[in-house]
Amino acid sequence: MKISSRGEYALRALLVLGASDQEWMSIHEIAEKTAVPVKYMEQILLQLKHLGFTRSKRGMQGGYALRMKPEEVVIGQVIRLLDGPLAPMGCVSVTAYEPCALEGHCLLRPLWMLVRDTVADLLDHTRLSDLLNGRLPAATAMHPPA
Repeated sequence: MKISSRGEYALRALLVLGASDQEWMSIHEIAEKTAVPVKYMEQILLQLKHLGFTRSKRGMQGGYALRMKPEEVVIGQVIRLLDGPLAPMGCVSVTAYEPCALEGHCLLRPLWMLVRDTVADLLDHTRLSDLLNGRLPAATAMHPPA
């Protein structure tokens, strides 16, 4: 799994929109608050709109806004849609499986599965509202003690 700059910047934009008291924010405001060039932010916001995370309005009073509540935005979903599978290796990917040369005999596969499951659990249990409120899910909430 690799989070691209596009994925990172998209999350920054969602956080800025989620924290805003304004109904609409201009691309220039979002770009300034995220430290991302305006042209690149335009592309990212357009992609977020097509994916259903934001909405836009033209005109002087327009801009971008979240399409859903911050409690409804799951970080794992955003990352998967922007950057693809969360698995560190194709042989343990749930959505983009690729067979390995050592299929069935690889001693590393259990480790890669644990990494995939841990990352996926954390990102799938983290919502935009959690980040806005400075609360990350506790590891025990994801994996209760045995």
